[in-house]
Amino acid sequence: MKVAVECQSPLLQKSLELFLAKYLSSPKKSDIIIRDEECLNERRCFYISTKEGADLLKPFSKSQLILALEKKYNELYPESTNTQSEDENTSERMNFEVLEKRIELLTKEYQKNILRAVKAFYEK
Repeated sequence: MKVAVECQSPLLQKSLELFLAKYLSSPKKSDIIIRDEECLNERRCFYISTKEGADLLKPFSKSQLILALEKKYNELYPESTNTQSEDENTSERMNFEVLEKRIELLTKEYQKNILRAVKAFYEK
C-alpha cells in the first residue's frame, strides 16, 4: 500500500507523515491520497475530519489510522489483497528461516565456548 498525504493542517500533515513513514509515496504513484478536505470525484481519496461521512474521524490513534487505510485499500484493490498477503507470508517465512539458522549457529558457537571454558577449568 502506497500513501500520499496532502493536508491543509501542518500539524495533521506532519503527524500522518510520521505515522505512515514506511507507506509514503508521491501522489502520482500512491494508491491512496489522505486529505483533510472533502474530495469530490477522487476514488483514491481518504478523508479525515471531525465531520460525519469522513473515512476516519478525528481524534484517532495510529492503529485506527492503519486499519482504516487497509480497509480502504481492500475496497479499492480487492484483487491485489490476496497476492500481497501471499508475498508477505512468503517473505516472513524466509526471514524466519534465516533467523532460525542464525540462532542455531549462535547457539552451537555458545555451546562450544561453554564446553571449552568448563574443560579449561577442570584441566587445571
